[in-house]
Amino acid sequence: MLNHSPFPEPVTVSAGTGRPLVVLLHGRGSNEADIIGLAGHLPEGAEYLAVRAPIAEGGGYAWFANRGIGRPRAESLRQTMDWFTAWLDGFAEDRPVHLIGFSGGAAFAGGLILDRPGRFAGAAVLYGTLPFDAGVPVDADHLAGLPVFVGQGEDDAVIPRELLDRTWQYLTGGSGAIVRAVRRPGGHGISMPVLEELQGWLRDRLAAAE
Repeated sequence: MLNHSPFPEPVTVSAGTGRPLVVLLHGRGSNEADIIGLAGHLPEGAEYLAVRAPIAEGGGYAWFANRGIGRPRAESLRQTMDWFTAWLDGFAEDRPVHLIGFSGGAAFAGGLILDRPGRFAGAAVLYGTLPFDAGVPVDADHLAGLPVFVGQGEDDAVIPRELLDRTWQYLTGGSGAIVRAVRRPGGHGISMPVLEELQGWLRDRLAAAE
């Protein structure tokens, strides 16, 4: 299935059971073992699958090469998205799929839904930016009807503020997505208030998927 990809088949770890699939996408320089712990704080009734990004970087892994924080190289993002979707289409078949991405994983999740909005049942973009100017469309109403959760920290000093604001404005404005947007005090890490909002959003999404 992935013979034409320069990357091996994804390394994954799972938790929970259920037909809906929730794919957890870790941040840059991290790995699947770090983000699978998030599953223990999320609603039951789904399979949570953490996937390792394909590019080795800094003792961990990255979803794409970049030209600055939050700014993917278009050719790299295209390559890794094609690798991921080829695997997902074979693995998940017709299962409802939600994406939850943190930081660099949020940018990757954003790229996936912008590239194929009809493939996903919903996505959470946590403490990250959409991959603007990286070869994926951000036209008006491009995500029409897609449930999206966006969570940000008011004091996030890792992702450039201009990108966080642009992401917020596009998702809550012109994207057409059905958005729950939460911005709470805190830096570049999932705070309890954002986590509680995410729990409620995902609980609703899983109920709808059933």
